[in-house]
Amino acid sequence: MSAFSLSDLEKIIADRATSGDPQSWTAKLVSAGMDKAAQKLGEEAVETVIAAVKSDREGLVSESADLIYHWMVVLAVAGVPLSEVTAELEKRTARSGTAEKASR
Repeated sequence: MSAFSLSDLEKIIADRATSGDPQSWTAKLVSAGMDKAAQKLGEEAVETVIAAVKSDREGLVSESADLIYHWMVVLAVAGVPLSEVTAELEKRTARSGTAEKASR
C-alpha cells in the first residue's frame, strides 16, 4: 500500500475542482458553493458519529474517509490550505489540551 497523505488528497481535490468534468462529484460540490459543501460535511459528521456509537468499525472507517474528504472540500472552497490547519495543530501540541481550551 502506498503512503497516501492528506496533502495528496488536497491536490486531487484542487485538480478535480477545476476540471469541469460533469461526472466529478468534487467539481459539482465545489461549483455548488460553501452552503452545499458544508451541508455535506455536516451529514458525514453525523454518519461518522452514528457508526462510532454503534461500534461499527467498517462503517466508522468508511464514514471517516467521507468526513475527511468533505472537510477538505470545505477547506478548498474557503481557500484555506491544509498547511494552515496543520500549523495550528502543531502550535497546539506545545501545550496541554486543557490549557488550550481554557485560553479560548
